[in-house]
Amino acid sequence: MDILWFLIALGLLFGVLGPYVLRRRSGGIRLAVPGSPDAADPAAYGFVPQEDQDVRLPGADEDLLDVLNVVQATQDWRAAAQLLAGTGKDGETRWQRVQAFAGAASLELGERPGAGGAWLRAWRADAPKDPGGAAVHAEFLVQQAWRSSAAGSDDFRIILEEALKVTEEAALLAPGDPVPYITRLAVARGLGYGPEQFDQVWAKVIDRAPEHMGAHLAALHYWCEKWHGSREDADHFATTAAARAPRGSLLAALPLFAVYEHVPDVVLVQDFFRTAVVSKAVEGALYAVHSARPDDPMLAHVRHLLVWFLVRDERWAEAMHQFVKVDGHVGAVPWTLGADPAAEYTVFRNLAVAGYEANGGSPLTLPR
Repeated sequence: MDILWFLIALGLLFGVLGPYVLRRRSGGIRLAVPGSPDAADPAAYGFVPQEDQDVRLPGADEDLLDVLNVVQATQDWRAAAQLLAGTGKDGETRWQRVQAFAGAASLELGERPGAGGAWLRAWRADAPKDPGGAAVHAEFLVQQAWRSSAAGSDDFRIILEEALKVTEEAALLAPGDPVPYITRLAVARGLGYGPEQFDQVWAKVIDRAPEHMGAHLAALHYWCEKWHGSREDADHFATTAAARAPRGSLLAALPLFAVYEHVPDVVLVQDFFRTAVVSKAVEGALYAVHSARPDDPMLAHVRHLLVWFLVRDERWAEAMHQFVKVDGHVGAVPWTLGADPAAEYTVFRNLAVAGYEANGGSPLTLPR
């Protein structure tokens, strides 16, 4: 909130700009909202308390949660290997489960340096030819690089070079599986691949999974201007993918992710979240959500980003309709970009509750 308080202290056009100052990746939000986050009771809607929000997953996957709980309680990797062995290569679920296992091991290591995530080390040592273990190991290294090292540092590059070797191993162990190549997209971004090198990796992904939403999100990060492309590159990539997407594909929501990547940290423009570009991307995401399969494993990812925009635009009822679908799991962008995903999510959710009730809504009027 340093910039916000600096602006207030200086009094720079406070009467005009004050209500429109927003922080992008923090809980700070509009100064003028109907009611306050504490004006209504989220529990009346059946919402989960902040301390009980699961930060590991974006949405429910009971099989995965059961296995994660077993693995973390016993430090025995075999249940994880069995689950991945039974998870098909032709969808998003395998990629999400690989990410979840890698993330769990990475968080454990962060909490208990030198000891956490021992089950993953045992998995690789005991079953070096298991494709699931190799895929999780590669993703784990990528997450460790981004979490523990400054981008571009020697340690960062060393970890990503090791991740590259493990993705190659994982790809050989599981021909036809796009997951090792999707992980390699993040490696390519971190190691500074040029567009031609990146396209070679991307071609291997789309040969195996041309409509993979997770893969498109990974590629979108590359094309954003803060890495190797520009805003125009990212927008072109997203809109082209959305235009080619068949009905029912969540790729129609990709432009919203592109918009989010380029929302400035501080917005001083009145009604920024109602501009044509933002509104079009939000409507595209709403269309994607409404037309997608209810069991699409990427649906929760889109809903989480969608509520971030809907709350910013004070579209309280629409935001509430999305919150009831995802509450309880907060392991998704934008919340995971902050230091405390559960806290950031809860602030937005409570604001939506307050705004909804300030405009006549109640638990009785909210359809499930």
